[in-house]
Amino acid sequence: MIIGIGTDLANIDRIAGTLERFGDRFRNRVFTETEQRKAERRRDVAGTYAKRWAAKEACSKALGTGLRMGIAWKDMSVRNLHTGQPVMEVTGWAKARLDELTPEGHEAIIHVTLTDDHPWAQAMVLIEARPKE
Repeated sequence: MIIGIGTDLANIDRIAGTLERFGDRFRNRVFTETEQRKAERRRDVAGTYAKRWAAKEACSKALGTGLRMGIAWKDMSVRNLHTGQPVMEVTGWAKARLDELTPEGHEAIIHVTLTDDHPWAQAMVLIEARPKE
């Protein structure tokens, strides 16, 4: 069953400007070390950050809270499998909220998809509850 869905659209140029203006202060406040390593080795650094920004926004919406109620930016993190597929990991308050939403006897699976077409980056997050086997 679907227990949450969220989407977000981010402007890559806006993220590039924020990176230029605030640099590490912005990076360290919003993105995990893993996300920063991934972005900094990409040709499109700002686009990579923008997709992850959008994914965090989308995840917070799928959790039914938006970025309020105690969720921190770093409570949501995007990493990639060896195949390149993005996956969302949650910790802290976001994990607590996910556990609260997940019906007893089920496990939560967070699906995330990212795309960009300059100047836009988009993410969609769908949270599924599957019965435990």
